[in-house]
Amino acid sequence: MRDPDDFDAFYTGSVRRLTGQMYAMTGSRSEAEDLVQEAFARAWQNWGKVSGYDDPEAWVRTVAHRLRVSVWRKAVNRLAAHRRRGPDEDVPAVGVDYVAIMSALRRIPAAQRRAIVLHHLVGLTVDEIAHETGARPGTVKAWLSRGRRAMAPYLTETGGDTGRAGAAEPGTSGGANPALPVAGRHTAAVRNGAFGSTDKEVPHRD
Repeated sequence: MRDPDDFDAFYTGSVRRLTGQMYAMTGSRSEAEDLVQEAFARAWQNWGKVSGYDDPEAWVRTVAHRLRVSVWRKAVNRLAAHRRRGPDEDVPAVGVDYVAIMSALRRIPAAQRRAIVLHHLVGLTVDEIAHETGARPGTVKAWLSRGRRAMAPYLTETGGDTGRAGAAEPGTSGGANPALPVAGRHTAAVRNGAFGSTDKEVPHRD
């Protein structure tokens, strides 16, 4: 049985964090918000199972990433439109290091970018990333190593760093907050299915 109060508490406690993580993976704030809202809608539809998992937040993040892959071309078009439109007026200023890190992330392959975000922003270990992505630990280590090397030239001038302290997650006290969504006003909409299709359950890897 699905407990709305339990889901609302989960949503409120994790939506900003997950949106920040997906923003780092996609480079588009609006795309990140769409992906996370759809993932939460699917979580609500499967809440009887998802609520019993050890890490429901990881389930939502995995769904959001799979959605990102499945709508890749649309995401590219949205990102281009977002760049042409420019930043929203209510978006607060962000630090130079944060901008450099986000710019560098956009320049590396998607698999490396995902690994970097999961390790340095989310704080997952290599084994945890392997479990979430379905890759071998050795592959994850290669993604991290190659991703850090690829990002390094773009961070040299500003003194940026891909370490956990330097790459603080958007929406936390350690970094800038690029106007992520307010949880309360979206919770009911997610549970009412207002954010797209919710007919497919993503298998959970125990």
